[in-house]
Amino acid sequence: MKRVQSVDFLRGFTVVLMILVNTPGDWNHVYSLLLHAGWNGLTLADFVFPFFLFVVGISISFVYNSKKGEANSLVYKKIFIRSFKLIILGIFLNAFLPYFPFIKTESIRIPGVLQRIGIVFCIVSVLYLNFNKKILLYVSLFLLLGYWIWLAYIPLPNGNLPILDRGTDNWANYVDYLLLKGHIWQPDYDPEGILSTLPSIVTTLIGVFVGEILINKQKQKLFLLTTIAICLIVTGYMWSMFFPINKALWSSSFVLVTSGYATLFLVIFHYLMDDKGYSFGNLFKYVGANAIVIYFTSMMFAKSFYLIQIDTEVSVHQFLFETFFVYKDIAMALSSLFYALVVVGFYMVLACFLYKRKIFVKV
Repeated sequence: MKRVQSVDFLRGFTVVLMILVNTPGDWNHVYSLLLHAGWNGLTLADFVFPFFLFVVGISISFVYNSKKGEANSLVYKKIFIRSFKLIILGIFLNAFLPYFPFIKTESIRIPGVLQRIGIVFCIVSVLYLNFNKKILLYVSLFLLLGYWIWLAYIPLPNGNLPILDRGTDNWANYVDYLLLKGHIWQPDYDPEGILSTLPSIVTTLIGVFVGEILINKQKQKLFLLTTIAICLIVTGYMWSMFFPINKALWSSSFVLVTSGYATLFLVIFHYLMDDKGYSFGNLFKYVGANAIVIYFTSMMFAKSFYLIQIDTEVSVHQFLFETFFVYKDIAMALSSLFYALVVVGFYMVLACFLYKRKIFVKV
C-alpha cells in the first residue's frame, strides 16, 4: 500500500507537540495553551496524546488489514512482544535515574504514556484481527456508555455516590489508589490510570475506522471523514453537558471531541498532501518515522537534566535555561517557550539525521 503522507505527518506532528508541552524552560511560566487543563476542559496540550492513539489506530488498520481473520501465531507473537517492549520502556523511563543506583523501585510510577500505548495497541490489534467493523462499533459504544455509567452512577463500595471531580469518591481515582497505591502520578489520581485506559481503547478504534475508510473508500472519502468528524465533535460537546470533557478521566465526551478534531485535522492535510500533492512538513514525517524512539529519548534526557546537579542548588536544566534563555527584557513565559522550541528543534534534527541514514528503530 502506498504510504499516506498525511498520516506520517500527523504522527510526527503529534510527537513534536508532545516534546513541546513536556519540556518548557520553567513550569511556573508556561502559556496556558501548553498546559493541560486543570481538570475539565481542553487545551492544545490535551489533544496530543489522543491524537497519537488515533494515529496508532490508523496504523493498525494499515498493517493488519490483509491479515484480518487469517492471523497466525507469529502475528500475535509480534503484537504481544511489541506491546511488552512499550510497557517495559515506559516503566524504565519512570524508574530511570541518571546516577547510581540508576533505578528506583520504592515509589516507581507504574502507569504512563508508553505503557498505555502498549496496552491499547495490543487490545485493539487483537480486536481488529478477529472482529468486523459492526462488532468493533458495538464494542466502542459499550465502552463509552459503560464507562460513563460506571463513573457517574454506580455507588462506591463505601456506599457514597460517585463524583466526577478529583477526590476519593471518584471511581477512577478510587481504583488507582486501591490497586496502585504509592505508584501513581498523584496521591489521588493518575492521568494514565487503570479505568481511563478503557475509553482510550475507543480513541484507537476510531483511528482504525478512519484507516479503513482511507484504505477502502476511493471516492468521497474526505467528505465521509469530514461528516464523521463533525458528528463526533457535535456529539462529544453535547455529551459533555452530562459527562464533562476531561483528559485525566479520558471521559467519553473527551474521546469523541478529540477524535473528531483529529479526523478533521487529517482530512485537511490528506487533501493538501495526498490529493493535491503539496510537499511540506518533511521534518515532521522524519520524526514520525522514529516516533517512539524520539519521544523516549527526549523524556529520558529531560529527566536527566532535571536530576543531575551542577552544584547543590542548580540542575543542568536550570543552568541551561537561566544562562541562555532568561533576559530581563523578555517575559519569562516567552523564554520558557523558546527553551522548549530549541529542544524540539534538536530532536527534529536528530530525526532528520536518522531518516537520512535510513536508521529506523522499531519497538
